[in-house]
Amino acid sequence: MNPKFDSKELEVVGYVPDRMGGAPSPIYSFPLSMREGVRAMYDRKPVWQTTNVEGIIFNPSVIPDNVARAYVIEAEKFPMEKVGGRDMFGIEWEYVPSVGGSMVRPGKPYLSDASEWYDKIKFPDVDSWDWEGCYKLNKGFLSPERHNVTWLFTGWFERLISWMDFEAAILSMVDEEQQDAVKELFMKLTETYIKIADKLIHYYPEITSFLVHDDWGSQKETFFSPAIVEEFIVPAMKKFTDHIHSTGRICELHSCGQIMKQVPNMIAAGWDSWVPQPMNDTKRIYELYGDKILVGVVPDNVSPSMSSEELRASAREFAEKYCNPQKPCLVNLRNMPDAFREELYKASREKFAV
Repeated sequence: MNPKFDSKELEVVGYVPDRMGGAPSPIYSFPLSMREGVRAMYDRKPVWQTTNVEGIIFNPSVIPDNVARAYVIEAEKFPMEKVGGRDMFGIEWEYVPSVGGSMVRPGKPYLSDASEWYDKIKFPDVDSWDWEGCYKLNKGFLSPERHNVTWLFTGWFERLISWMDFEAAILSMVDEEQQDAVKELFMKLTETYIKIADKLIHYYPEITSFLVHDDWGSQKETFFSPAIVEEFIVPAMKKFTDHIHSTGRICELHSCGQIMKQVPNMIAAGWDSWVPQPMNDTKRIYELYGDKILVGVVPDNVSPSMSSEELRASAREFAEKYCNPQKPCLVNLRNMPDAFREELYKASREKFAV
């Protein structure tokens, strides 16, 4: 049952700090827990337009990639002097402070041919990681009332790049002599990612969603044809998402670039949502595919320089177009002015309470 909107819901009961140093975002007196509100959105029974306040990110240091990729988020602040280093496959990542992230130094590929993986790549012993220590460190960090998202960095194609460098990774997927090796490698990767997911769920049943990174495009175009993604990446991803869905969790994809033509592959791979970068026509993607995948739509006319009334009008316009109870979306706006947020919440509650 979706309760009717009550103005008392606009009472601010807390704030979410901004990870990038911006202004904190208010938490309203929602009619359901934030966890339930997000689940309702993904079940396509929305109660309000969810934004950036409902979720908590959990990237524990027990997973080597979180340290190597310099994005550990857990109960205690991880020292930045310890980020970078070897990932779960022993590949060295270098943290670059000026960009706030890590990369594998190019020009020293671990594999010159994808078929070398059978002999050269040692898959991690996930069971040997200090899961008990991780549990003790982070006990109580995740709230059963929140949408708790854990990230898996370095998806299938990104992992291939880490081993081969970009150009060789691309070529391996069109070179007939390497194609079978790539397919088998991707499926083997899925087995490892499932093991990690199962460990996380065992120790942290409060986790509600897995967000996986696998970039597929540049500013102007996708790296490869939809046919290549369909043949090489989709089967491995689908095995992962099927498993995560069997546990009752959500599957979110992070994939950068102008990759609108790859959205049918995201759907086929079983992803529940994708928040595109702004170079994509998010409104067109919503029109075409919003009934099959939750799309992050970029609102029009939102700027901190706008008046409160202008922001509220923009929020009502967004709600009228995209807060469709039968075809909901995500709102793709990181720095959301308070007036826009408040009016969007109110308008979406009124639209969804039918």
